[in-house]
Amino acid sequence: MACLNARDRNLLGLRRDLLTAAAYGVDEFLLVYGDRPTAGARSGELTVRSMMGEVRLFPAFEEAGIRPKVAVTSRLTALPAWKSEADLLFVQASYRLAMLAAWRDGVDFAGKVYAGVLVPPSGARARKWSAEIPEIDVPEEWIAAVDRDPMAGVELACELVTEIAGLGGFDGVHLIPGVRYREVAARLEPLRAQMGAGSGGGHG
Repeated sequence: MACLNARDRNLLGLRRDLLTAAAYGVDEFLLVYGDRPTAGARSGELTVRSMMGEVRLFPAFEEAGIRPKVAVTSRLTALPAWKSEADLLFVQASYRLAMLAAWRDGVDFAGKVYAGVLVPPSGARARKWSAEIPEIDVPEEWIAAVDRDPMAGVELACELVTEIAGLGGFDGVHLIPGVRYREVAARLEPLRAQMGAGSGGGHG
């Protein structure tokens, strides 16, 4: 899946990227607005909505026999009607299982929905996320655990993955391990086997 942001592209740049994707058979796209750039200025020409329209109607995909799938993101708020037209929905990272479950119960989306799980590598980084990104509220107990043991974030995140799997309503997890990707992969292997055996198949 290719991730394309509106921040760094104008319309011509997007069409160039889509042409390359069609040539290589890439047929899944996660479309995001993009954070504020630290250097230079945002293009301002594209939005996620306009990019979705471009992907859907791009002639090179039809010529190559490709039906592209579009993924968009969502906060734990009401889903705009135009986002309901996407094929996949990636939900912001959240550590609050009850809030995540309540949000899912209130969202009508026909495609697949993936919860977001972000692995905190350190207490300092977790505090920075909570301070700078209002939507990410790392629980104090998580921060305290990672302060005591930097690897605790791996265990806590993997436990959250299993809890999300038990909720129902989600087709998988968009897992963001960061620098802990090796440790997370090792920890998830036995969990994947367990979830697959217990549910007839799982998504990672």
